[in-house]
Amino acid sequence: MILYLLFAAPAFFLGLWAQWRVKRNFNKYSQVRTASNLTGAEVARRMLDSEGLYHVKVEESHGWLSDHYDPRDKTLRLSPDVYRIPSVAAAGIAAHEMGHALQDEVGYRPLRMRSVLVPAAQFGSNLGVWMMFGGMILQSFLQFGIWIAIIGLLAYGMTAVFSLVTLPVEFDASNRAKKLLVSHGILGSNEMEGVNRVLNAAALTYVAAAVQAVMSALYWAFIIFGGRD
Repeated sequence: MILYLLFAAPAFFLGLWAQWRVKRNFNKYSQVRTASNLTGAEVARRMLDSEGLYHVKVEESHGWLSDHYDPRDKTLRLSPDVYRIPSVAAAGIAAHEMGHALQDEVGYRPLRMRSVLVPAAQFGSNLGVWMMFGGMILQSFLQFGIWIAIIGLLAYGMTAVFSLVTLPVEFDASNRAKKLLVSHGILGSNEMEGVNRVLNAAALTYVAAAVQAVMSALYWAFIIFGGRD
């Protein structure tokens, strides 16, 4: 238990801090109305059209901060607090998701890589742990048990790889968003402080997720290989 906490605690507390920052900054800048008076949906539509992405749809989704871009049907889905509200926070998040659509359009390599890794990451997160458990139990009376555990570890490790590949995808989308918001005249330079705070806080959640995934994989590696000794 103590060993697990040594591996898990840093990522856990980093995740809590990141979530607190997201909630704090989003709530704060959701109350700051944009000078352009554009809702998040209008910001996204204007930016998409300005970049020639007329085919990308903008729809309202359900749930708090459920915003995402779906490359399968070329649809940008925004949560109600972003889709309907003309706030600095909504503009920043809508622009960030539009950044993903632009990545998809130009063939941004890390985004393509992340899409390819999705099935492997899902398999690893669902079955990798069970393979590690089963392999460690079997190794006490079957020689090949350790290899089942190692295969499970490699599968589970894909979740960490996926999280690491996600980082440049998210950082790049935010950088594109910040530049385009100013270059298209949607927000003024004085409004960008709020956008920076909201998007930087959101980026920290992905860092926390990556740290958690890596530390979990290292923990299982320690258990599997340390247990053999």
